[in-house]
Amino acid sequence: MRRRALALPAILISYSLIYILIWNKSSEKWLRTFPSFQAFNNPKRISELFWSSGEEIRENLLSSTVVSKPSLYLSSTTNRNRKGSSEYRRTSSPSELKRQINITPIPIIYKENFTKLPKWDFEDVYVQSSEARRPVCSASLQNSKDEKFQKAAMWNIQLWFHNGHLDVREWNRLAHFNNPFGFMEYNYTVIKKAVDLIPKPIYNQLLPVPSNSADGCIRCAVVGTGGILNGSRMGKEIDSHDYIFRVNGAVTKGFEEDVGNKTSVYVHTSFSLSQAIFNLEDYGFQHIPQDEGIKYVMIPEGLRDFEWLDGLLQNETMTYGSYNGYAPLTFYSDRLQKDTFYVLHPDFLRYVRNRFLPSERLEQPYWAIYRPTNGAFTLFLALHTCDIVDVYGFITEDYSKYSNYYFERTTKTNVIFYLNHDYELEIKTWKKLHNAGIINLYQRQEQ
Repeated sequence: MRRRALALPAILISYSLIYILIWNKSSEKWLRTFPSFQAFNNPKRISELFWSSGEEIRENLLSSTVVSKPSLYLSSTTNRNRKGSSEYRRTSSPSELKRQINITPIPIIYKENFTKLPKWDFEDVYVQSSEARRPVCSASLQNSKDEKFQKAAMWNIQLWFHNGHLDVREWNRLAHFNNPFGFMEYNYTVIKKAVDLIPKPIYNQLLPVPSNSADGCIRCAVVGTGGILNGSRMGKEIDSHDYIFRVNGAVTKGFEEDVGNKTSVYVHTSFSLSQAIFNLEDYGFQHIPQDEGIKYVMIPEGLRDFEWLDGLLQNETMTYGSYNGYAPLTFYSDRLQKDTFYVLHPDFLRYVRNRFLPSERLEQPYWAIYRPTNGAFTLFLALHTCDIVDVYGFITEDYSKYSNYYFERTTKTNVIFYLNHDYELEIKTWKKLHNAGIINLYQRQEQ
C-alpha cells in the first residue's frame, strides 16, 4: 500500500514534466499572440473616436506590442502615461529576444469573418520613432492650442516602413489589420520579401528647414487635383512655398497659372501612378514629377504595391502579379535614389484613419474597402513634416460647382462619391482643421 502511495506522486510528477516540455515547445506562438490579440466591442460610438487620443488602450500594451528589434528603434519606445505628463522606456532583454526565435506566423485572419471593423485591444497602438522632428518654428502647427487635435496627434509616430521593420512578431500584430493598415489575409513570406528590399531612409526627416529660413519654419503647400483650382490663378502662390506636395495625376504643364509647376514631394500608390500615366497623356501628363531634389513617397495600398516594390527595388521586369510584364523603375526618373524614396508605415495610415477620419462605414458590412483618400494621407504626412501647411485643390462644401479635376477645361465630369472613400467626412475634416488654424484651406470665393 505504501509503495502505491509513493508511486502516485512519482507518476504525477512525470506527467507534469512531460506536459511542461510539450507546452514549452508548442505554446510560445500562442502565448505571444492570443491573450492580447482579442477583439472587443467598443462601447463608444465611432463618432466619439474623432480626434481621440486612444486612452482606452491598456498601458501595458503600449510598452510591449511595438517592441521588435533593438537595432531599429523598435525595442526602445517612449510613451506617455494616461495623465500625459511622465514618460517611461522599455527595452527588450536578451532573454525576451531569444524567446522570439520560436514565434511563428499566426493563422490567416479573413475579412469575411467580420461584419464590421474588428477592434482589437491594441487597435490604437502604434510604432513610435526616436528620430521624430522637433520644430524650432514658434508658429508651427505642432504648437496648436486646439486641445482635441493635440490629444490625437502623435508627433513621434513612425512614418516610414523599411527593411528591419518586419519580423514574425511584428507580422503577428499587423496581420490583424486589413490593407493598407496591416496585412490581414496576406502571406508573410511574400510581404517580408518586399519589405526587406525597402532601404532605410538616410534622413528620417523628409524635408529640412530651408537654409534661407530666418524663423526656422518649414512652409508647405499640399496640392490636390480638385476642379476648384481651374481658373484659380493660385500657381504663383503655390510655388512660393518652401516645399510643394503633389499626389496622383499631378498635371502641371499647361496649368502653371492655376497650380504652379514645382514639386518637392510626390505621393502615390502603384495604381495611381501607373493609371495617371496611362490615362492623362491627353492632358500633358507624360511622366511623374521629376524636379531636382524631389522625394517620392509610396502608400502601400495593397498586395500589388508590394509586388511593385519587389520589381522596382530590384530593377526587374515583373513576371507575376498585377504588373506582370511591366518594369516599375521605368515609371520613375533617375531622381529615384535610396535617399529620395520612402514608403509610409501601415501604422501611420491606421493612425490617420483611427484618430482623424474614422468613418461610420467602418461599422458596415463593407468596412474593409474604406480608407482615406491618397490626398488625405498626403495632407497628414505634410502635417507631420511641415510647420505651416496651406492646402489647395481639396474637396470643399461647394464641390458641385467645379469639375472633378482642375485639368478638365473643356469638359466637366461630376465628382462621384464611391464607397471606398468618405468624401463627406473629409470635407468636414478639412473645414475643421482650417477653422482651428491648423491648415489654411483654399476655398474659392465666387463673385
